[in-house]
Amino acid sequence: MTEKKRVSRSDLQKVEARPITPGQYDEIPELTEDWFEGAELHVGGVKVQRGRPRSPTRKVSLKLRLDPDVVKAFRASGPGWQSRMNAALRQAARLDVPKQASAKAVKPPARRKEARASRRKSPARKRA
Repeated sequence: MTEKKRVSRSDLQKVEARPITPGQYDEIPELTEDWFEGAELHVGGVKVQRGRPRSPTRKVSLKLRLDPDVVKAFRASGPGWQSRMNAALRQAARLDVPKQASAKAVKPPARRKEARASRRKSPARKRA
């Protein structure tokens, strides 16, 4: 079988003929874990996006003043309380509620056992 030689547009012989001096080794940066963490990952020549993908509908950041008991009730329901609050507001505004958020929004907020236990341990009132 006859193989075709792959033609390279660079002149590899010139590159290989040039020796690297010890002083030039000092100029080469060390490849540390930090360097690899910051490097861009490419698969098949295409850059792989890192992190959370962008949402098709972006949220609006705003400052909103709410009653403390409302915030406390949503926070007591655990992680994802802001999404449940968003679903409750969508429901109140009669907007379409995403299925995943609406199922969670209907549930009453769960109370923490620690809060109940701390109330029980409070000092008893003296009876007159």
